[in-house]
Amino acid sequence: MSGLLQYAGLEQARPPDAPLHLAIGMFDGVHLGHQSVIEASVHSARRSGGQAGVLTFWPHPSALFRPENPTRLMMPVAMKRAVLARLGVNVVIEQNFSAEFAAIEAGEFVALLRRHLPQLAAIYVGENWRFGRGRKGDVSMLVEDARQAGMTVFSAPRLNYNGAPISSSRVREHLAAGDMTEVNAMLGYSYFTAGVVERGRQLGRTIGFPTLNIAWEPEARPAYGVYAVEVPMGLKKPLRGVANYGLRPTVEQTMRPLLEVHLLEPSSLTYGDKLTVQWLQFLRPENKFGSMEELRQQIEKDRGNARRFFG
Repeated sequence: MSGLLQYAGLEQARPPDAPLHLAIGMFDGVHLGHQSVIEASVHSARRSGGQAGVLTFWPHPSALFRPENPTRLMMPVAMKRAVLARLGVNVVIEQNFSAEFAAIEAGEFVALLRRHLPQLAAIYVGENWRFGRGRKGDVSMLVEDARQAGMTVFSAPRLNYNGAPISSSRVREHLAAGDMTEVNAMLGYSYFTAGVVERGRQLGRTIGFPTLNIAWEPEARPAYGVYAVEVPMGLKKPLRGVANYGLRPTVEQTMRPLLEVHLLEPSSLTYGDKLTVQWLQFLRPENKFGSMEELRQQIEKDRGNARRFFG
């Protein structure tokens, strides 16, 4: 993510003095629909010698408006930054969605952007995007206000997958069901976990299946269970593996979900290494077994199923 400039809110933002093409949205998951908005800003910025930026928000507005039942986000902030950087974004502004920010009138929003981002040249949003107090602002208002301020607005239509619009809520539903085929199709990339390998109790080694363990606890979690996974290795071929995600009921019922990756081929990866794990296919739900021997036999079956998945 080298070169990605990050700012904690509009008041802190000091992007380079070049035309700024700014995509605005929550962008949880950065799915294909989001990418159509963001990539438009990236392409326009490249053509004009400008900078591609993203204005996103934290926490989700629902945390303010319905704190008893907020929307659970599938993507931690660091994970979102990584995907945005991969798309070619230069500047990320993470705006705290506070009561004060939510109270800004829709008619004042463009002026607010202009005040904090004087180099702003164009705004990119989804066609249904709403903004301002009471969500009274829509794309037509944004276009008119931006025109008066000497800026342009690009709005992207919703993208459909299998006859229905791609949305973050739809991706979350499939993620909760463990349906990684649908999740990855709508994301346009493989859902991934990034973290540092932790030292565990090393029980996997005692039954012949050593694992690389990463704590993984996003707000919107994948289904607990066993998955076929890959670990990218830069320019080298990715390592293939089988992973268990859950609370480890057979070994030690924990309250903290853990991703345990057993690689199907030799590697030098070990404790303290930074690891990215791509989730490709759900193989079975997490189960509690009567003994470690039953668990060992099941892991052997899981290895076989993962190998068959990879062909």
